[in-house]
Amino acid sequence: MNDLHPVALFRLAVLGPLISREHLAHGELKRLLRELAERDYDIPGSDRCRIGEKTIESWYYAWRRDGIEALTPKARSDRGQSKLPAAIQAAILDAKRDNPRRSIDQLILLLERSGQAARGTLPRSSVHRLLQGHGLSRPLGGASEVEEHRSYEARYAGDIWYGDVMHGPQVPVKGRVRKVYLVSLMDDASRLLTHSAFCTGEKALDIEGVLKQAVLKRGLPVKLVVDNGPAYRAKTLQGICARLGIHLIYCRPFAPEGKGKLERWHRTVRDQFLSELDATRIQDLSDLNARLWAWLEEIYHRRTHAGLADLSPLQRYQQDLSRIRSLGNRAERLDELFCHRLSRQVRKDGTVSYQGQRFEVPYELAGQKVQLVVDPHSGQAISLEDGAGQALGCVVPLDVVANSNRQRHKPGPSADLPRAQPQGPNLVEMAYQQYHAIDDKQATPVKPSMKTEDEES
Repeated sequence: MNDLHPVALFRLAVLGPLISREHLAHGELKRLLRELAERDYDIPGSDRCRIGEKTIESWYYAWRRDGIEALTPKARSDRGQSKLPAAIQAAILDAKRDNPRRSIDQLILLLERSGQAARGTLPRSSVHRLLQGHGLSRPLGGASEVEEHRSYEARYAGDIWYGDVMHGPQVPVKGRVRKVYLVSLMDDASRLLTHSAFCTGEKALDIEGVLKQAVLKRGLPVKLVVDNGPAYRAKTLQGICARLGIHLIYCRPFAPEGKGKLERWHRTVRDQFLSELDATRIQDLSDLNARLWAWLEEIYHRRTHAGLADLSPLQRYQQDLSRIRSLGNRAERLDELFCHRLSRQVRKDGTVSYQGQRFEVPYELAGQKVQLVVDPHSGQAISLEDGAGQALGCVVPLDVVANSNRQRHKPGPSADLPRAQPQGPNLVEMAYQQYHAIDDKQATPVKPSMKTEDEES
């Protein structure tokens, strides 16, 4: 019997919880497929760690139909062959060898313009397979050329922190079972977890909460390296790092090699923490985090590491304590630095809204656009700023009952306002004078003459 294909063995292992059952109750297959799709796997020949429900389901029915042989990947019958005419193949290969930087689109265009191939008769996939079969699929020096990767390490603790998220277990949260996520920040030089916590999500707010605890305990890093996920791209996280003087750096898409230490940390959590966890003692998320933090401080941070010259992460981190950037006077206003700034238009009644609650602001700001400073963790609005960050005043929750007895400020009557003296021509006065000039001319009587008729003659 031929040796089993390693991919078939892997797929069989994934299906283990399904095929080990003689009978599946109604609805149980769908539930198990969903649970299997939520797990992380070390997939042969792939950088991915998740498998879709539909894929697992197709494997399951294939196994039921034909056994493990159905899980073996099938090779293409035309692998390594090209259906393009021999003359076209030769022209493509000659054009590629003549200029290795030519892309597939350029090669197709070249053959079409030169009259060697009719327009639309060269599929990109066929050209790609032809080039791949002759080892010419990568342009010399192009983006698809294998990139050199070398192991590296920060020289001092505090130089580089890495951040990442791992899918965690399901625990009770506010009365119902929910999946949680492990958000971690690791110091590169020492492998010390500056802070790690299970959160109900993997959003920017969860990452910011972990970062806040990390800088309180371990000072400020020079660089924080994260991936390109939406949570890390949030303007709020970028603003916090800018205010703290932390250089926020994003890994290139599809290039996770820079976070290998964090991937190793995630494996350690699964193998040494979650595997030992007594789920019957976990009542809520705080119980899970309390055990994580105890395990971190008592076991993980104190265990020697071969990559640290047999030092523990804590010992290695303490070697560079004198170089760690402290919060200094920023510690007193750390809550303020982690606040969010939200653009708001002040209503005519002098209020703004945040998370469904209305807050009163100085009434003279009515109609203006302001920045509302809020604490996203407590859900409270704190103060107002203008676009340049200058304070505009405090905010307080709206109390409509108290406002019913409040004496309101009213502007004085317009008659009491000082009137400016006219400085130039006035249309009304000019019209008035012109009108009366005409009227006076028509109403002026003719004066009788004092001379006699004889004198006049």
